[in-house]
This record gives sequence, C-alpha cells and structure tokens, in this order.
Amino acid sequence: MTNYLCMQKSNLNSPKREKPSPSQMEEMYKVFNQWKDKYKENIVDMGGSLKGKGKLVSSDTTLDVPLPEVKELIGGYMIICANDMEEAIQVVKECPGVVMPDSSVEIREINTH
Repeated sequence: MTNYLCMQKSNLNSPKREKPSPSQMEEMYKVFNQWKDKYKENIVDMGGSLKGKGKLVSSDTTLDVPLPEVKELIGGYMIICANDMEEAIQVVKECPGVVMPDSSVEIREINTH
C-alpha cells in the first residue's frame, strides 16, 4: 500500500456559500461517518482544515501567506493509503464534503525513500 497526501483546494474568488442548517449538518456528519467507516483501512491521518494565516519560510526570508495574488488556497489535508492512484482517487471522490463546487483535491503519492 502507498500513502497519498490529499490537499483540498478552494477558489478564493468564488462566491461565499450559505451555512447549512443544523439538520443539514447532522445529515452531512452521518454521511461523512459512513464514508469514514467504509474507508477506515485507507485513512492514515484524517488531517483537518487549515487556518487562513501562515508563514512561507525560505533560507533568507519569512513571509505572511496567503499572499494577495494567491487565487486558491489549500484549506485542508488528509493522508490515505491505497494500492494505486486509481484507488486513492476513488476514496477521495466518495468523501462527502471534499469534492465540492469551486474546490478540488490534489492527490500526491508520498515518497518514502
């Protein structure tokens, strides 16, 4: 099995979405928990959402990020394991709330060598 880093990206220029109602949230968590149960063997680290402020560090400087010219932001991450990229894609595609309008998930194989 190979580990994959899944980074959720959101378009910062997209219109704001309305917050779901409490009953909608309850249903969303129910579906999400069913997905977690189905893929519990594939989930290495559920990760989480990332706060909006951060630092970009290089050898000679430290900058606040996101920079104003940034068009999309990595909003969250998780690490999954799968037999191959196709299986990783299937796990991510079935995750409720991850692949949404105006967002995408970038999947990268983690090099362990």
